[in-house]
Amino acid sequence: MKKYSKDLFNIVGYSKTDLDVMVRPNVSYWQDAWRRLKKNKVAMVSMVLLIVVIIMSIIGPMISSVNYQTQNYDLLDKGPMAKHWFGTDNLGRDMFARLWMGARVSLRIGFIGTLIELLVGCVYGGICGYFGGMVDTILMRIVEVIVSVPYLIVVILLLLVLPAGEGTIIIALCITGWTGIARLIRGQVMQLKESEYVLAARALGASPTRIIAKHLIPNTIGVILVYMSMDIPAFIFDEAFLSFLGLGIQSPKTSWGALIFAGQSQMMFHPSEFIFPAIAISITMLAFNLLGDGLRDALDPKLRQ
Repeated sequence: MKKYSKDLFNIVGYSKTDLDVMVRPNVSYWQDAWRRLKKNKVAMVSMVLLIVVIIMSIIGPMISSVNYQTQNYDLLDKGPMAKHWFGTDNLGRDMFARLWMGARVSLRIGFIGTLIELLVGCVYGGICGYFGGMVDTILMRIVEVIVSVPYLIVVILLLLVLPAGEGTIIIALCITGWTGIARLIRGQVMQLKESEYVLAARALGASPTRIIAKHLIPNTIGVILVYMSMDIPAFIFDEAFLSFLGLGIQSPKTSWGALIFAGQSQMMFHPSEFIFPAIAISITMLAFNLLGDGLRDALDPKLRQ
């Protein structure tokens, strides 16, 4: 084995006072999460797809040369053409405009419904987890009763007293849907309420409302973001399912579920009326779920490097 002389090497220099200095720059939790999310190519592609879908739901009906409600009986059940990029339906209405107008309705139901569930679930779960004891026992028994009621029965009962539409669907889905996030937040708060910063806030005289709102809920934001990415497609799917059963959005308004419901009867002879909305809802739900998986990995503190 060849030996090297010490004369071949030069000491660059060192300082005993800098031995404990970290070379890596200080990175916050959210900066590190964003860095790891950007490395997940699948999640980033999914995010881009969702941004495109959201933008098209806003401008899609505007860039179409035909209003989504305009009927043309000379062009019934036509395939894709120059004027009607996705063809027309059985009433001669432009499928391109109706597809993106349906996306606007479905996404609106998904986002509004999810925000309502988060608001109710975070407050309810935060109270259960923070106070515990008898308060937690009573409130969680109420949750179990609500969970036992199928949402389809709630929808049917609401349709007997309320007109069919977006509001009724959102109310029906939220009545039973908020229990999932409430349980999740309850578990997170029960783990965090014995943390040093919570004990310090309590010792300084902070009220339970302030502790829950300022200290506990903000520290569960990672879990909330992941839940949102999974709950929005669940709302979209439930709306599509209800519209497919005829319990959702009613004509002349439309949604992805209503388009699929109308297109399935034309599937044999005019498949484009079914295929385009089916592809749109499938891609959107897949993108939301893949983005949710990426967020879950990026926000997991155990994976920080």
